[in-house]
Amino acid sequence: MRWGLPGPPQIGGAPVTNIRNVKSPHWRSVLGVAHRCIVPFTAFSEYEDASPKGKKQIRWFAPRDRGIMYFAGLYRTWYGDYGSKKEPNEGDHVLFGFLTTDANELVRPVHAKAMPVVLANQAACEEWLNAPADKIEAIQARVLPANALEVVRDEEAAQYVGGYIK
Repeated sequence: MRWGLPGPPQIGGAPVTNIRNVKSPHWRSVLGVAHRCIVPFTAFSEYEDASPKGKKQIRWFAPRDRGIMYFAGLYRTWYGDYGSKKEPNEGDHVLFGFLTTDANELVRPVHAKAMPVVLANQAACEEWLNAPADKIEAIQARVLPANALEVVRDEEAAQYVGGYIK
């Protein structure tokens, strides 16, 4: 799977990883249970809103117990070129993104706009994978409590993150 569902035409169809507006007709075809997935993570990053222009500061967030949590994801197959001009990669691809919600008290000072919808346990994952499409907004509205995460240093995040999740 590759990050980035094809975005709406008004943004040129550019790949989108963060899906906020589930009322948009553009996302309707991937809201059913057939297109749901869970995206495991041990840490995720956000660029700090207050960073000076041109110098983006990354802040990492990790589960307090350093375990695995999951993002509420959506995926679909897509045919096209998902490569660069130098190395084109035309063919069938499975692409995914994840839902976002309001930022909690921990994330908000870094990135006020939003944060991923985090599924903190097996029951939340099962609910996400099986809920009818008309329940997505209710799941999306559940903001992870701030005390479930903590800010970690870049060096610490590098110890258990197998790559950037952003």
